[in-house]
Amino acid sequence: MKSTFIDSPTMQNRPVLETPNGEKKVLLHSCCAPCAGEVMEAMVASGLELTIFFYNPNIHPKKEYEIRKNENIRYAEQLGIPFVDADYDVQDWFARAKGMEREPERGVRCTMCFDMRFARTALHAYENGFSLYTSSLGISRWKNMEQINDCGTRMAEAYEGVKYWTYNWRKEGGGARMYEIAKREEFYQQEYCGCIYSLRDTNEWREKNGREKIVIGEKFYEEKIV
Repeated sequence: MKSTFIDSPTMQNRPVLETPNGEKKVLLHSCCAPCAGEVMEAMVASGLELTIFFYNPNIHPKKEYEIRKNENIRYAEQLGIPFVDADYDVQDWFARAKGMEREPERGVRCTMCFDMRFARTALHAYENGFSLYTSSLGISRWKNMEQINDCGTRMAEAYEGVKYWTYNWRKEGGGARMYEIAKREEFYQQEYCGCIYSLRDTNEWREKNGREKIVIGEKFYEEKIV
């Protein structure tokens, strides 16, 4: 596996990652390029062989979904990392979310969403010879890491020989590097979690606080040149 950023400052002075089962081959569920960028670089720097699994039927609208996916594909290609583009079965997601439309962020709707995405990721791991999978979801400070790890662990239990890696990607400077990489690569900067209900809630908050509503596809991270 090659990388075009081995000499990048974000690739240096990192702790060497050791997987819980000693496996070098890892399936990474990615939610988006900004969150996954640091996770991808951390694994590359430690010599791990990862494959990205992009399964996020929660993302709405389709335009937002395509932008996030294509940004992740762009960076995976730069690092020479295999990318699996899974189904966008959004109607299944809406069916599962029925009755949870007004649940708060980090509530039961999010648990359902994580379960759905991790169940598919764990299945892919099982069917394609991966004994270990993890996710970039937990690196975001807006997410409940315990909730994500619980979902990932439970979904792995359905498949013999598959384990979920509960590594804290925020530690050892990971959270800060996530933003450094996003700015360096000028990733698309999504302004809400992803689903139609988080978009609604974010826009409601913005209206109450005198801010403009989110415009899909317009905001990108920028690297400030000093």
